[in-house]
Amino acid sequence: MNWVRLVLGIVLGLIGLVWLGQGLNLIKGSMMTGQLQWAAAGAVLLVIAAWLVWGFIRARDRGWRDSPT
Repeated sequence: MNWVRLVLGIVLGLIGLVWLGQGLNLIKGSMMTGQLQWAAAGAVLLVIAAWLVWGFIRARDRGWRDSPT
């Protein structure tokens, strides 16, 4: 289940970067270019992605410390 969190976080992060870039007019060529609502949506996706990846890292570290050596 933790790997799903990581993959979902990476995918959402990439989508968020594209949306942010298009909303801020850094990536041209679509109807989203220059529209600030897409920049805001991209920023929200980046926050969610960071939360998911952070949760994966915490769960992995917690499992690593609890495992017997």
